[in-house]
This record gives sequence, C-alpha cells and structure tokens, in this order.
Amino acid sequence: MIEKKHIQTEVDAAFLYQKLAEKEEDPTIAKVFVEMSDIEKSHALAFLSANHMNEDQLPQPSSRARFTLLLGKIFGYELILGQLLDVEKNLANATLKNKSKLGLAADGQEKNHVTILENLIKTGNKVSPHQFSRFERRHKTMGGNALRAAVLGGNDGLLSNFSLVMGVAGATTGGNEVLLAGSAGLLAGALSMALGEWISVKSSQELSENQMEIEMNELIANPEGEKRELKLIYMTKGIDEMRAAEMAEETMKDINHAHQILVKEELGIMPDEIEGQAWQAAIYSFLMFAVGAIIPLIPFILSSGAKAIGASIILSGLGLFFIGSIITLFTGKSVWYSGFRQVLFGFAAAGITYGIGHFIGVSLAG
Repeated sequence: MIEKKHIQTEVDAAFLYQKLAEKEEDPTIAKVFVEMSDIEKSHALAFLSANHMNEDQLPQPSSRARFTLLLGKIFGYELILGQLLDVEKNLANATLKNKSKLGLAADGQEKNHVTILENLIKTGNKVSPHQFSRFERRHKTMGGNALRAAVLGGNDGLLSNFSLVMGVAGATTGGNEVLLAGSAGLLAGALSMALGEWISVKSSQELSENQMEIEMNELIANPEGEKRELKLIYMTKGIDEMRAAEMAEETMKDINHAHQILVKEELGIMPDEIEGQAWQAAIYSFLMFAVGAIIPLIPFILSSGAKAIGASIILSGLGLFFIGSIITLFTGKSVWYSGFRQVLFGFAAAGITYGIGHFIGVSLAG
C-alpha cells in the first residue's frame, strides 16, 4: 500500500512543473517542464493503480504546492525549480537509505528524478549549450539552499529579537528602553551573522582556490598523468577509449583549458561560482537577519507601553507563522501545522524571557 502523501507529492510536482512550463519563455525549456509534469503525473496514476484507486480519485494540488507557487510569483520562478530539484534529491536519498536498511541493492534508478531534467535537456531536446548553461545558472540561483538560508536568517532575527524585546519589556514599562535594546540586538545579531557567513564562505573559497592551484601545479609537473585523468573523465561520459585519448591529447594543447576541465570534473569546483560569494553571502545574511529582527521592533518605533507590546506580539506571531509556512517546503508538513508550531515555539521563548525580565525588573525595583 502506497501512502497517500506520496501520491500527493507526485501531484504537487506535476502541478508545479506545469506552472513553470506556462511561465517559461524559451519553448525548448518549456517543453522539458511539460514532459516533467507528465512524468510526475504518470507516477501519481501508477500509485493510484497500485492502491486499487480510480483516476477520478487523483487529489488536487495541496495548499503547500499553491503556497510554493505564490512564493514563486513573489520571489521568482527559479525558486520553484530549485525547490523541486531539492525535493527530488531528498526523495532519492530516502529511497537509497530505505533500500540499505532492507538489505536491497541499489539499481541505479533511484536518482532518475534528479537527473531526468539534465538528460532531457542534453539529449532529448537538443538544447543549445547557451540554453543549457542558462538553465543550470537559473536553477542554482534560487535553489533550496538559498531559500533555506533566507528562512533561517529571517527566523533567527525574528525569534532572537522578539525574545529580547519581550525580556526588556517585562523588566520595564515598554518604553524607549525596549527600542534601544531591540535596535542593539538587531545590529549586533545581523553583524554577527554576516561575519560568520563571510568567514565560512571565505574559508571554503580559499580551500577551493588552493585545490585549483595544486591542480595547475600537477598539470605542469606531470602532464602525462593529467592527460590520463582527462582520458578517463571522457571515458566515463560514454566516449570510447581511442576517441577519449584523442580528445585528451587535444585538450592538453591548451593548459588553461585542461585546467578548467579538471577543476570542474575532478574537483567539482565551478570557478565562476566562487568569485565574490563571501561578500554576497555576508550582505545577504545581514539583510535577512535584519528583516526578521525589525518585525517585533516596529510597534515600539510608533508607540510604547502595553499597546506596543501587544502589537509586537501580533506582528511577531504573523511573522513566525509565515516562516513556519515556508519551512513546509523542506519538511512536506501541513502549512497550518508548521506555521502554528513555529508560533508556539516562538511565543514560548518570548514568554520565558518576558517572565525572567519581569522578575528581574521587580527585584531591581524592590
């Protein structure tokens, strides 16, 4: 018996691929999305059949899928594609893990959903190199990792500053002290997030640059060995040994070109993707933390006292629910379940800090 949530996952994927096709201006890439939609729908129908259900029992796209579409309309449809690819990867990894637990051997088909887009683009639809590189660049621009970083940054800012604001509000009358403390918390937290992200990305970038330098040194010191590596790389792409050897020989005539291929294929590094990423990541983290952190502060900018505290709680609750809703893109849970869970945890943290602040405020006053 196949669980209904798995059928729903296939229906949602078909729905989102179809929406991507409708918005895609390039007819060739649009055709890829249409085919992906048809494939996902066929999986859903196969699951129905396995459960002895009729086609008219096929569920409608879920609220989570429609929410994803809404986010795509707001932030760009690349977000949807990146999310779909991440979901496919998670499903593939889960399948491999389950097979491992059951002692079943992998048959190589577990990651078909992950690779099918690339296969369709490279072979099935004769997409030009320009179209393929544009497609690759687009789905990497706003994939799940970028969205996840944005959600976590906004969540950290909102939750930490909401707790801080409520703690100070509990210890005071909810006046300028809250605004001052909240502003300091916003700035300190955003700077800390930005610096941490900069160091993390910069360290990774320096590691990649060092590996690239080592690869160039190997090319200079041992060209024959690197030529053999190139030949093996070409062979793994389905090229026969003789032709692979010819291509490796030709490639080695331009050491810079050979270096680019080895860096990409052997090390998995895309040089154009690591340039300038540290500062971009730092600025992005700063802004996302600040966006979340300013939400509980807004009422105290406009007002003070109990009125501002109440408004801050309402605004923060809405923000927490929105963040919880976005998290469903990664967890597959209900929007309402995830949203209210986020609100519950956020209010619990803020309630604790408010209580502690009130206790300290009373103690100091007494």
